[in-house]
Amino acid sequence: IGGASAQGILVKGGNYLELLAKTETVVFDKTGTLTQGVFEVSSLNPAPGVTEHDLLEAAALAERHSGHPIAQSLRRALGADIDPSRVTDVREIPGHGVSALADGKRVLAGNEKLMKREGVRPLPCGAAGTIVHVAREGRYLGCAVISDQLKPTAPAAVKALKAQGIRTVMLTGDSEAVGRAVAGQLGLDEVHAQLLPADKVERLEALLERKSEKGVLAYVGDGVNDAPVLSRADVGIAMGAMGSDAAIEAADVVLMDDDPAKLGRAMEIARKCMRIVRENIVFALGVKALFLILGARGDVSMWGAVFADVGVAVIAIINATRMLKTK
Repeated sequence: IGGASAQGILVKGGNYLELLAKTETVVFDKTGTLTQGVFEVSSLNPAPGVTEHDLLEAAALAERHSGHPIAQSLRRALGADIDPSRVTDVREIPGHGVSALADGKRVLAGNEKLMKREGVRPLPCGAAGTIVHVAREGRYLGCAVISDQLKPTAPAAVKALKAQGIRTVMLTGDSEAVGRAVAGQLGLDEVHAQLLPADKVERLEALLERKSEKGVLAYVGDGVNDAPVLSRADVGIAMGAMGSDAAIEAADVVLMDDDPAKLGRAMEIARKCMRIVRENIVFALGVKALFLILGARGDVSMWGAVFADVGVAVIAIINATRMLKTK
């Protein structure tokens, strides 16, 4: 645990280190875990008769009080300060989007499910990215396409896990097109998209049923919505720098610098630790068994008995300190 902590990998107990060594499936959240979580508006697609500025302003107003990276990107793109008094009665709809009164008019900003739920017919955007549909007073205004970039170390992280024989899966609330595009870039084995927080738990339950009897499933996430899934997985791994407090609290392992490449390293450390544990057990029991037999025959001195007791413990401790020198 000390050797892992020195590399920014916080393990909350020895039992989780042991489970990490047995991991056969790693399930990822997408935003903030495999991607940087830094969103930018890449295109605006207003409906007929609507200007780009009107579309963007309506979206930014609806997202005025949200701290989500997508909401922040919309406000940055508008490039103007929004008077908070213009926005009232804000309602966040988990897994769908947000509803708010902007200048006294009801504005909706969210995914396609939100539009259909509110009786608004969205138009296809035809672009890869996170799509935010916007409507005002029941009229569809258009959509904004927001893009996120992969973390530089994400491809190497997935490659390292697959080299260890670990299956990689991604669960995301984004569209099928975005999910498959990211999975293709990273070489993931499986992807499930358009999932609500409750859907992620259900999908994880299905993945848990598919693993082998002694295999371990680890989930990696960073957001508030990931907390239930982190708790349900055999091992929950949270991003510590940008991750929410709820995710960090629910996780068993925390990557303090949000680097997904540390995942493979954490599992290498866990496997090395278990090798040393087995070495020490076999060595200690073997030496003690030998000296018990020699002692019963009267062929061992007091100094031999001291070595079998104290000497073996000292050698085992010295062997264990190898973990502190992990590069």
